[in-house]
Amino acid sequence: MSKFGVRGLRLMVIVSGMVLAPAMWAAHVNPHTLNGSKPKSTQKVSESQHTKRRMRHLASSRTTTGHVAGRRVATHSGSLARASVPATSISARRHTYHERFYMSSYAEGLTGADIIDGEDPVVRQAAIDALGNMNGTVVAIEPTSGRVLAMVNQKLALSSGAQPCSTIKLSVALAALSEGLISKETEVSLGGRSRMNLTVALAHSNNAYFEAVGRKLGFEKVAYYAHQYGLGELAGYDIPGEQLGTYPDEVIPEKLGGVGKMCSFGEGISMTPLQLGGMVSAIANGGTLYYLQHPTTPEEIANFQPRIKRQLDIAPAIPEISEGMAGAVQYGTARRLGLNFSEEEILGKTGTCSHAGTRFGWFASYANTSSGRVVVVVFLQGGRPTFGPKAAEIAGHMYRNLYDHNFFLAGPLRPADTALAR
Repeated sequence: MSKFGVRGLRLMVIVSGMVLAPAMWAAHVNPHTLNGSKPKSTQKVSESQHTKRRMRHLASSRTTTGHVAGRRVATHSGSLARASVPATSISARRHTYHERFYMSSYAEGLTGADIIDGEDPVVRQAAIDALGNMNGTVVAIEPTSGRVLAMVNQKLALSSGAQPCSTIKLSVALAALSEGLISKETEVSLGGRSRMNLTVALAHSNNAYFEAVGRKLGFEKVAYYAHQYGLGELAGYDIPGEQLGTYPDEVIPEKLGGVGKMCSFGEGISMTPLQLGGMVSAIANGGTLYYLQHPTTPEEIANFQPRIKRQLDIAPAIPEISEGMAGAVQYGTARRLGLNFSEEEILGKTGTCSHAGTRFGWFASYANTSSGRVVVVVFLQGGRPTFGPKAAEIAGHMYRNLYDHNFFLAGPLRPADTALAR
């Protein structure tokens, strides 16, 4: 072969290689042959082709159905196509709100300034042990006399209070029962086919139920009964340092939820632990609202005399409300109480809400025993670890301490008929 022929052959090989290389690369991406014939059945469709086809299919419809957190939801096809994880839509993540809290749920040295000489030592120690290092207060009351048996962290207990959260539902329930608007079995429509009665609504602290009942009652009646039960006025009789909670003179604006939010979350209301304790004491004793008294010396204990603020016409409503309060402890929002105590029947109501970077946790309850009753109010403030079920758990710990020290076997408490009207 001539010199020219050899060089020409080499040139042809180089050129053909340059042509074949891109063709080979294209064949790797495109499953179709160059002549347009269909791929063999053994060929696999590449991931990029599969993705493009799926995107074209999804784009053919304006909306499509996706799954977010176990629920079927309609999302824009573009958002779903861009999502790398089908179970969570980008739009849902983009609008997730995380509340920030600026107060700690824990604190030390809260009881250093307490005046304790007139308190029941067993009850006080039980409350201190139960509260631990949580940022809060525990108030124990003898419901048949209004005597404060123990008040741990008195500075917080006597403060101007906080939003009552769902504990306001006790006041609303009593008002609706007193007005004959509902009974414990009355089913209230919550929208669509959903309906609920008072017992279940109290046990599970259903907001929609109490918003509906509150709107039917109207602000004037809701406010009237709240004042009857002691909200908006001092609960104690000459207790030094006690501050007054607030109850608005008119309904809060609709943009804040109106009367509905006042009746489900206590929006616009500030309630103190003593006010809540006085109201629950009236439920526990059959309808007598006592002035709460906090003896501070042995002499004051010896000369103690109950003082009646007023008689409440709630006796017919108490059995109606009691089943819901018992249900809260047995299977509802306060069931964590049972982690520590189950020997005696406890009736109560939790509350959880937040305001200005602080979360509140409430639990108001009473022990319904054969030898007497005691009211326990736990109020917590702080961050994410603070909430109503935690307050109920603390109350359960306190009831356990009292039970282990034979508190419920000490005999009947002072009878209510010995009280003196002011």
